[in-house]
Amino acid sequence: MKSILLTGATGFVGSAVRPRLLASGWHVRCLTRDAARARAAAPGFAWVQGDVSEEAACTAALRGCQAALYLVHGIGTDAHYQELEVAAAEKFARAAGEAGLERIVYLGGVAPQGEGSEHLRSRLAVGEALRAGPVKTIELRASMIVGHDSLSWLIVRDLAARLPAMILPAWLKSRTEPVAIDDVLVALLAALTLEVQASTWFDVPGPEVLSGREILEQTSRVMDLPPAAIFEVPLLTPRLSSLWVHLVSRARWSVAREVVLGLTEDLLAHDDHFWQLIGHPHRQRFAEAAQHALDAERREQPIPGLWGAVERARSYLKHHPTA
Repeated sequence: MKSILLTGATGFVGSAVRPRLLASGWHVRCLTRDAARARAAAPGFAWVQGDVSEEAACTAALRGCQAALYLVHGIGTDAHYQELEVAAAEKFARAAGEAGLERIVYLGGVAPQGEGSEHLRSRLAVGEALRAGPVKTIELRASMIVGHDSLSWLIVRDLAARLPAMILPAWLKSRTEPVAIDDVLVALLAALTLEVQASTWFDVPGPEVLSGREILEQTSRVMDLPPAAIFEVPLLTPRLSSLWVHLVSRARWSVAREVVLGLTEDLLAHDDHFWQLIGHPHRQRFAEAAQHALDAERREQPIPGLWGAVERARSYLKHHPTA
């Protein structure tokens, strides 16, 4: 049984991939900054204390492993988080080389056609740092990942559920290729064993090209709610957009700001060659992935507070229009 170090193991993608790795025959070692807390929440995994920014901790955690999944990234966490993230990736790559790792797989973001947001630039720079290291690395680039606990999905879901009307900023016209978390997990596991000659990167797009407006409209339909009435105000800046997104959604303002800035231009894949390489050409369409995310949410406690009441009221009025 081969061993793998999973970083970002308590995050959205990390939590989802942990059981898939076990089912695929990997011995999973999870790196976290709070091992005691993580062990209490998920006792079936091997948790080790450490941070990817600490080279000694990475070297110790990687010892005896053959592969690593690098799922760590910050978003609006620090004024200089891009420099911190790249430095951490460089340390991790060196530690992986010292440990004799065979493969690193990193989940990054699609390259924007323009300058892009700081968050997107940081994701790409981390990928470059890992690929420049001594261990063969595959960087997978995804745009919006659709799944319960995804930050970008959370914003889309909350806007669709809570607003009967909204102002249309320019970024709702930008296009992307949302990909289901289930397909991302398939890609991550396949990349661990894919034969490549050297470090490289692949885009992992979903099967549809959708604008932000189309994503919101499809989300409303999946939730069985009337789509929001949208009014175009082209002068609404990304900063102002992120403020009202923060007011409506559960995302922190720093997160909402980075997500909105990342949506101000098209985020389209170079190609979908990776899916052909791994024999996985049929991926979930957005509506199916959204339905799975909502099903997972409904297994939890109802959303509390004022916005939870607003959501329930909108749903009730949709199904009881004469009430």
